[in-house]
Amino acid sequence: MAAAKLLIPTLSHFRPLTCAAAVSASNPARLVPHPPDLLKWIKREGGFVHEAVTITQDTTYGLGLVASGGIPKDSDLIVLPEHVPLKFQSDKDDEADSVSLPLSNRVPEELWAMKLGLKLLQERAKVGSFWWPYISNLPETYTVPIFFSGEDIKNLQYAPLLYQVNKRCRFLLEFEQEVKNVLKNLKPSEHPFGGQDVDASSLGWAMSAVSSRAFRLYGKKLPNGTHSDIPMMLPLIDMCNHSFNPNARILQEQDAGNPKMLIKVVAEREIKQSDPLLLNYGCLSNDFFLLDYGFVIPSNPYDHIELKYDGALMDAASMAAGVSSPNFSSPAPWQQEILFQLNLDGEVPNLKVTIGGPELVEGRLLGALRVLLSNDREMVQRYDLSVLKSLSAEGPLGVANEVAAFRTIIALCVIALGHFPTKIMDDESLLKQGVSVSTELAIQFRMQKKSVIIDVMRDLTKRVKLLLSKETTTA
Repeated sequence: MAAAKLLIPTLSHFRPLTCAAAVSASNPARLVPHPPDLLKWIKREGGFVHEAVTITQDTTYGLGLVASGGIPKDSDLIVLPEHVPLKFQSDKDDEADSVSLPLSNRVPEELWAMKLGLKLLQERAKVGSFWWPYISNLPETYTVPIFFSGEDIKNLQYAPLLYQVNKRCRFLLEFEQEVKNVLKNLKPSEHPFGGQDVDASSLGWAMSAVSSRAFRLYGKKLPNGTHSDIPMMLPLIDMCNHSFNPNARILQEQDAGNPKMLIKVVAEREIKQSDPLLLNYGCLSNDFFLLDYGFVIPSNPYDHIELKYDGALMDAASMAAGVSSPNFSSPAPWQQEILFQLNLDGEVPNLKVTIGGPELVEGRLLGALRVLLSNDREMVQRYDLSVLKSLSAEGPLGVANEVAAFRTIIALCVIALGHFPTKIMDDESLLKQGVSVSTELAIQFRMQKKSVIIDVMRDLTKRVKLLLSKETTTA
């Protein structure tokens, strides 16, 4: 999607939705040059900010929070009253909300960020919005792939992410038309965006602002005693950057004698002076971090590669691994029954399998390989499916079977590596030449994917050597 500016009619009762959509810098400017003081606003609204919490410019992630002095463990860092988070809630008496609600209902659930994004755009356009001190501090641009050039989207070199990026771009272009159709001929009082034109660029900005900053927290209590799951934007809290080893956590609690919910950030451990305040955004792969947040985690322990379980591909990989006559394309009925149990066969199978991440090899793939590389039905049926899927269950069907399964996975890794047009050394050389922010992110992303594949190959090669040495010792 190219950068675009909205056509702004000459009205005085709105704030412009002009959107610099293209990635222009690693630390993009805020929406307005001198936004209101966010910390003062939160305190004025009855919130709390620890005296040592300050906003700073982080060289990697843009704006972040840092401790200007030591903070003891379990200290409250930030407390937001219930009315401060920005949530998607409609006002039945507001004519503009009566239009934005049907629009949000057209958004698929998987793109929940767009639902809240519509509320964000609505508040951004409104003069005198309660949330303006927060919204004015949001970045003007985002480094997510929907704003990459076509060339940089191709530079990702990874089909599953390309599919997701293209799907989101298509949605935004189609949703732009739906929004335009709904908004045309509306009275000014009914227009949710103050009479302004809304295009794919501003919709993309809003969706990216939400996907990169919103948290899914408890909402209203339901009749069954549980709470609904509501995405909400948390002013100031959303400036905490990510770490898999966080020093802070989010809590929701009710104040004594007050039914309203408070949202807190609490120190998980002692925080030293100059330490950044860090939350764990989730144990996610780099696909999600880049797609939703606009960054890539080097050596991400949760990153993985997606493959399609395909009989012909498995046959090719196992033959390359030295298996004489694999039968992945034509399994025996008893093997097919196990594939069905693994949801790799049947009317609506889930053929997406992964390598890498904490599991190293997805259990369904490992179980399928062990079963289809065995001709011993009785031996296979001695074991529970959970054992056949477990990498920690060393060679349940024998050493030869285990070696053949591991070598097949190594061959699959070689095939997967071959789908990348460049090698890691080529990528490193390109980065040294100096490239744009989006090109750098695309190259970092594909380098990490290749590293995942190489790490799996190394790990399984060691396991094969160990198995063969044990077999030799036993013999």
